[in-house]
Amino acid sequence: MNYHGLRREATDSTAEHWRRTRKGRFFLSAAFGEHLRRLGLQDFPCGLGSWNKSRFDAHRSPRRGRPGPGTDPAGQEETVPLGEESPEALMELLRDHHSPWALPPGCSPQDQRLREMAVLAPELVRGSNVFQLFRSLRIVDKGVSAVDEGLLQLHQLEELILSTNKISGINSANLPRTLKVLELCCNAVADLQDLCAHPPPELQHLGLGYNRLCSPLQDKYLTAAFWPNLVSLDLSFNNFTDLMELVSQLSSLQKLRVLVLQGNPLALIPTYRGFLVDSLLKLSILDDIHIGPDERHQFRGLAKQPELIRNEAQVVVSIGEIKGVPDPSVQQQLEVGSEAPVITYSYCVTYEFAEGEEIEDGSSTEVCASPNLSLFQVTKIHQSPTVATLDVDSSAQDTGETRGQQEGPSCPWEEDVSPQRFFFLCPCTAKVFVTPGKPWADTIDCSYRKEHTVRDLVGLKSYLAAGTIVLSWPVHVPMPRDKQKKKKVKPCEFRSDPPIRRTLGTQQVTLETLLATEDLVATVCNFGILTVTDLLLSTGKRKNKDSAELEEGQELQPVPLRVQFQMQLLRWPSAAGSQSQESVATTVGKTQ
Repeated sequence: MNYHGLRREATDSTAEHWRRTRKGRFFLSAAFGEHLRRLGLQDFPCGLGSWNKSRFDAHRSPRRGRPGPGTDPAGQEETVPLGEESPEALMELLRDHHSPWALPPGCSPQDQRLREMAVLAPELVRGSNVFQLFRSLRIVDKGVSAVDEGLLQLHQLEELILSTNKISGINSANLPRTLKVLELCCNAVADLQDLCAHPPPELQHLGLGYNRLCSPLQDKYLTAAFWPNLVSLDLSFNNFTDLMELVSQLSSLQKLRVLVLQGNPLALIPTYRGFLVDSLLKLSILDDIHIGPDERHQFRGLAKQPELIRNEAQVVVSIGEIKGVPDPSVQQQLEVGSEAPVITYSYCVTYEFAEGEEIEDGSSTEVCASPNLSLFQVTKIHQSPTVATLDVDSSAQDTGETRGQQEGPSCPWEEDVSPQRFFFLCPCTAKVFVTPGKPWADTIDCSYRKEHTVRDLVGLKSYLAAGTIVLSWPVHVPMPRDKQKKKKVKPCEFRSDPPIRRTLGTQQVTLETLLATEDLVATVCNFGILTVTDLLLSTGKRKNKDSAELEEGQELQPVPLRVQFQMQLLRWPSAAGSQSQESVATTVGKTQ
């Protein structure tokens, strides 16, 4: 008998529950019905059919002298009628991973036990009897958008896992009162009001990670008045921002032992973990990390110092050495008395950081504000005086500002980059920071360190989740000017052309681990191998013979362009330990 036969035996109301969708919404009962059909509890090798019918005959067959069910004479093997299969053979078809009747992907061990029960006792899984067998229901990534009253038929249900669906809210009246575990991770839950109207009284675990909950409207639903027996609570990767208000509500949960809050904006506060550890004394595990006696002693008394709880985060960005930049001097083989321009080069690194109130320490200058970007790039700045001179002003490169005659776009990508070229758009506004310009060397040591203080914690969370963005745009090099008529010029007048900024490489840096339990992201960005020809300016002039011979005879070792980059989220109680971590990370970067 197939599942359509099961529907005929069920009541009309039951059949309606399992097949219903309304107004474009996909209900849990419909997903459960599809799940039962996937299990094939009434199809071969499960259920009752020609493959096992005689085994469940209620009467003894005198012609064959075969005992009915429930009898097994000692020392006598049961004879399997022709055309039927033994229970052992049917069970083997279910358990063999290579069998066409193996358990479908994504099913649970309970589903396997149900199928085996359908082989040994098919009558137990017929009709509405199957509803009494479910103590755990796992419907993951099935597009469920609502939980309807059909779930109430599962009278014995204790565990309900609905991760990775499209649920925006749950009416608690549709949840069985026997429920002890409710997992709603990766949905679209933004309001807990309906869930808390008549919540299951015995619920011990509530999983709400990766949803849309935020402060302060949802904090009031996280108390013992709604969840008196709650032992484990997962609120990770939502948008809770008020640490003190949330802790005041959670403190009423006397049975709470496991709490997950990582990924929320409030988890970026330096005193976040210490304040929670000292405030919730019965807590055993916070953010998947066990709370030991030493940690409790370290943070003792912090809960009584609310003045230390500031809704701001501190992030340190450090940029170390640049390696692999080809020597630009091989491009310039100028003879004495030549009127060709002298070209000087300096190199800098720019990065974007989430817009917020910054601490200005003079170590760097904001060069432009560009929304929806996060990048990490190496920029080469050319300066081309029209008359040869050794007095070259490099202040524009070092500070990111331009002087009077050095007009041009403040950002090299303003004219060439369009939003369609981004792989991912960060939903926060970001600002670009630049390291001081450095002359060429085999190893260019930036020795850059800047501490950012951010009060927009939601924006910082979005920035870290997006990470840095891989960008690419064509190099903008001005075409050579047409030769003009010679005019008398004063021999002492010198003029510098605006600097030409050229991007040598960009790379994505993943920062999402800072939203979890990690404090430091340290990496060496590898931009690949650059050659001298990649750096040549389009001056329109032919290379002289000496320069060509030099390039042919010189052997350049292929060294990839690399930059040491790290970002650290400062946490309480001290920054000394974090600075030592920075030193270790930099040392590791140098060995790569």
